[in-house]
Amino acid sequence: MIQGFKAFIMKGNVVDLAVAVVIASAFGTVVTALVDRVIMPLIAGIFGAPNFDKVLAFQIGSEPENIVSFGAVLTTVVNFLLVAAAIYFVIVVPMNKMVERRNARLGIVEEEEVVDPQIALLTEIRDELRARQR
Repeated sequence: MIQGFKAFIMKGNVVDLAVAVVIASAFGTVVTALVDRVIMPLIAGIFGAPNFDKVLAFQIGSEPENIVSFGAVLTTVVNFLLVAAAIYFVIVVPMNKMVERRNARLGIVEEEEVVDPQIALLTEIRDELRARQR
């Protein structure tokens, strides 16, 4: 049983996954800091509040903790979109540009996807039938 566990742990994909989790955790801290310390203060400066928690909030009944807050959901959605945008514009776009430049420097050209001849023929037939209907 111990030997099986050792073999499982020493597999490359388990180690790769562990490294990816650690790096993702550290990277999450960077993105969270970017959103919390840069983007949200800008939103607070524009809209007057760093979140939308009090927007569309109302109390049900006499208990003060029975508050329905649609703004809290809106804040969460906006935070998600801001994190996604930060990752895309700060990481993905520059990384894609770096890969493009490297490929151009090395002369690597992406191969176009080869279309199955049967699918190409069916596409031509479909397009011809559409043209005849018009």
